[in-house]
Amino acid sequence: MEDVLRLIPHRPPFLFVDEIVDVSETSATTCLTVRPDFPFFEGHYPGNPIMPGVLLCEAVFQTGAIFLARKLGSEALDAEKVNPVLSRIRDARFKRMVLPGEVVKITVTEKDQLGKFHNLSGEVRKDGKVAMTVSFALAMVPKDEG
Repeated sequence: MEDVLRLIPHRPPFLFVDEIVDVSETSATTCLTVRPDFPFFEGHYPGNPIMPGVLLCEAVFQTGAIFLARKLGSEALDAEKVNPVLSRIRDARFKRMVLPGEVVKITVTEKDQLGKFHNLSGEVRKDGKVAMTVSFALAMVPKDEG
């Protein structure tokens, strides 16, 4: 968890990555244990809790930010100096529900780079099966440019 907190500025209750599994030159893999005590389950949905799709997307985006922090190194590695900024979301597809108590594996792969924007694709898997996919673009922006 310390590596995650060092690399991205997100903090609970808006942190959706528990562990960094692997980071390579072109991809990153993380895990999230979907805890039954996550506060959003109180309203999504009472008596039938389901992890919101938008938060599954956020877990992918946070994994993308971890990938970029490791890829870009030095300045980008300091979560106090930069923010990962989302600039595009495309083609989000939800295939399986994610429920409290499940562990998901999140993988992000870089497709290409245009200037400071990195085009990535991501997926969330549970029990080895795809739960959701999304394409997106991120940039690491210095906080004083915000």
